[in-house]
Amino acid sequence: MKTENNARPRARDIGIDIGSMPTAALNAITDVPGVKVGHVALIEGEGKLIIGKGPVRTGVTAIVPHSGNIFAEKVCAAVHIINAFGKSVGLPQVIELGNIETPIMLTNTLNVWTVADAVVDYISQQNEGVYSFNPVVGECNDSGLNDILGRHVKREHVFQALEDASETNVEEGNVGAGVGMSGFGWKGGIGTASRLLPKDLGDFTLGVMVLTNTGAASDLRIDGIPVGSELTPDSYTENPGGSIMIIVGTDAPLSSRQLGRVAKRAAFGLARTGATASHGSGDFVIAFSSGNRMSAASKQSAAPPEFIPEPQLSSLFRAVIEATEEAIINSILKAETMVGRDGNTRLGIPIERVIAVISKHR
Repeated sequence: MKTENNARPRARDIGIDIGSMPTAALNAITDVPGVKVGHVALIEGEGKLIIGKGPVRTGVTAIVPHSGNIFAEKVCAAVHIINAFGKSVGLPQVIELGNIETPIMLTNTLNVWTVADAVVDYISQQNEGVYSFNPVVGECNDSGLNDILGRHVKREHVFQALEDASETNVEEGNVGAGVGMSGFGWKGGIGTASRLLPKDLGDFTLGVMVLTNTGAASDLRIDGIPVGSELTPDSYTENPGGSIMIIVGTDAPLSSRQLGRVAKRAAFGLARTGATASHGSGDFVIAFSSGNRMSAASKQSAAPPEFIPEPQLSSLFRAVIEATEEAIINSILKAETMVGRDGNTRLGIPIERVIAVISKHR
């Protein structure tokens, strides 16, 4: 099914202005020129789990770095692994070569290979005569709500997410890969945010998208305020595990090494929300620059860009920290209560109580 955004607020809608840098127009990764996002949600059935039949609470999300042929015009990229308890596909080649040649896909843990297979089909249709592709797929585990062994995300869902991807998509919460996810004891899912660099640094944009499925309820911090110390779900068993995928995009011309430095700072934004990257948490950052592209022949598609000087990367460090933190908070605020397999329920965090806790501390 196609997703529609809900009426729950984002952080800034309730007066939570995280950080000091300005946001771009949409406050989303789609603020980065040319970046497109598409989601397909799969929500079917209810009641007792029957493996292969449901209930289904899952989906797939596509992040497309630019509107052209991504294999023919690859984007410079880097990966930072905070904790490697995960099943992602394609990251070793990104680390080795410093580029990404397909859309970046997010889904549930056991659908990674199905999604990767579908991406190969999709990209090969655009590149006749090519016989090797490196699909990039990240994942989090939605088995608490979803029939994950049923592997319900299929080829047609991947194609739909890619074909529906748009440059204005700001959907968050229970959309795409976020349908079955949890965050800090509450319902989690997709979140996004962006930051604008100063004019003297080129007016570049940096955007972040997260798939939040991590954190203990008591650890949750919102803009530095320990919300989790006063607000946790009823009948909740503390569990700091889970996973998170953090996708960072920018049009700033950065080398793979520079992107690696930026990607490492996303972990600071994760930490500011209270997450601890526990033993069982798969925490990955994938960063790309649409402002530095390479042809499929491994030559620059144009004159090599003038990379941002190293001292000026500090503004990008701040941007990625702030945008990551805000994207995670958005992913929790926007997520609605979801009942999944065997009646398992993840509650949407109560907005009025969040506002009350924050107001009290301020």
